[in-house]
Amino acid sequence: MVSYLQVQNLTRSVGDKTLFHDLCFSIGQGQKVGLIAKNGTGKSTLLNILGGKDQADEGQVIFHNDLRVGYLEQTPSYPTELTVIEACFWHGNETTNLIREYETCMASASQEGLQDILDRMEQLKAWDYETRAKAILSQLFITEFDKPLSQLSGGQLKRVALANTLIMEPDLLILDEPTNHLDLQMIEWLENYLSRSNLTLLMVTHDRYFLDRVCSVIMELDDENIYTYHGNYAYYLEQRAQRLEVARAEVARATNLYRTELDWMRRMPQARGHKARYREEAFYELEKQAHRRIEERQVRLEMKSAYIGSKIFEAEYVSKAYGDRILLKDFYYNFSRYEKLGIVGANGTGKSTFLKMLLGLVKPDSGRFVVGETVRFGYYSQEGMQFDEQMKVIDAVRKTAEYVDLGGGRKLSAMQFLQHFMFSPQQQQNYIYKLSGGEKRRLYLCTVLMQSPNFLVLDEPTNDLDITSLQILEQYLQDFRGCVIIVSHDRYFMDKVVDHLFVFKGNGEVKDFPGNYTQYREWEKSEPKESGVANSQIAPNAPDTRRNQTARKRRMTFRERQEFEALGKEIDALEKEKADIEAALSSGSISVQDITELSKRLPVVNDLLDEKSMRWLELSEIE
Repeated sequence: MVSYLQVQNLTRSVGDKTLFHDLCFSIGQGQKVGLIAKNGTGKSTLLNILGGKDQADEGQVIFHNDLRVGYLEQTPSYPTELTVIEACFWHGNETTNLIREYETCMASASQEGLQDILDRMEQLKAWDYETRAKAILSQLFITEFDKPLSQLSGGQLKRVALANTLIMEPDLLILDEPTNHLDLQMIEWLENYLSRSNLTLLMVTHDRYFLDRVCSVIMELDDENIYTYHGNYAYYLEQRAQRLEVARAEVARATNLYRTELDWMRRMPQARGHKARYREEAFYELEKQAHRRIEERQVRLEMKSAYIGSKIFEAEYVSKAYGDRILLKDFYYNFSRYEKLGIVGANGTGKSTFLKMLLGLVKPDSGRFVVGETVRFGYYSQEGMQFDEQMKVIDAVRKTAEYVDLGGGRKLSAMQFLQHFMFSPQQQQNYIYKLSGGEKRRLYLCTVLMQSPNFLVLDEPTNDLDITSLQILEQYLQDFRGCVIIVSHDRYFMDKVVDHLFVFKGNGEVKDFPGNYTQYREWEKSEPKESGVANSQIAPNAPDTRRNQTARKRRMTFRERQEFEALGKEIDALEKEKADIEAALSSGSISVQDITELSKRLPVVNDLLDEKSMRWLELSEIE
């Protein structure tokens, strides 16, 4: 296997904290590697070093010769004056730089070096770069190519950056949290895209289904070291448990031996001076091993929630629209006690707006939400994380509550509660500005949960949380004696926590499905598309009459049949013309005037091919 990337003795510290020390690993051609670590241990820092955005304190990063590397940052940035399509040409990758070089050469009087540029453009498939860009943007539901980036949401900007990275068709693709801000449909598209492709991949993600289905190698960054597991996420869980068991046994043996050696060190000060120097050095190594901490938290945190009555909330024929975009239309629902509801749907279909109307933060156009008197909301939102960065972690939590009521007369102090969410006593004394993005999210989640709400409303709580934090939150919500509504794109998380779904279909249509997300997808794949009424209950055993009506397809008309056959011939002719142009441009035997004319004709041919191929595909779906 050809080695695409070698990392040798990489060390990086931030202040007095060592993120990783003497890190060594390699990635071979075709491997799809998932990188897992707790928040704050240096995942994004490591990827930034590999992507050339940061530098290590020591060590080397060695790429294979002429390797094309694509890197998607966790928080990409572009000049806001650019349009969507301009952003795809702005990031300085090899192809876009070559296109600029070609344009500069064509504008010059001498056109010196044109043939060499044309050869390289052919090699990099630069002629159809814009077409590929538009195709991938469309797959990610970005269709307004001339829209300024300043008018995009953070999620849309992340999708533009993802498209920008995929367009390059890199040999090695490095992705930092690619599924954040993608809706479920786009996550599944990206999952299929990466699974089918032959590219080499290094990815940080906390989406466990995504990891399991895409990655064949899992690397874990833990305790300043890297551990490699050759298998998917399920295999990693099994092998990691074995590794921790072995590590605990080693620490236990080292601790017992350390007691013996410590007694020797105390009793024999003269021996330490000369003859037993080797034993003294071995003692200090043993001391380090004995003091290693193997942290694997399995505690289930059961907290008392405030009493909640039988009346929760009733949505009485609620409607909401922004201009022509209808989010809800005459929506009615009576929420039951102890329901755990998941909300899924494409971005922009009204999921977060629904939560804000329930909480009274946004007013419906018509209808109303009637909320029970005993309901006490705990709201976690993407915009709600506001801390004084100069405060210490423990002080920010104590500002919310000094103690958390567990029920039965049991209480946890703020410090103890934070330890359940993996904030060590040392970390609790850190200033908030020193925390990573994921650690800040975890801290914000703590401040919401410790208020003892009886109705949790969580809008994308899984973004930026590491897998260990997600497991703690899952266990907490499974044990939670209250109501829960969750908006999330984490399929594994939803499957573990919710008992039914609201599926926001767009244009005011909301479906209620009695099951989790995986069950919904299985049902959806087995059922033909329906044109039912908005807000109707999804019934897995739908009537046969509706199925038969939906399954009927119209047949192709005579004119459509003629058009279909003509399109096949036109596409063949265009493909031949494209091949002839590309051959002529790379031949080196045509005049500059011919090169100019053919260079202008090639994008026109590509556009015609796309247009006619799309129409041919539409007609081919008709019987």
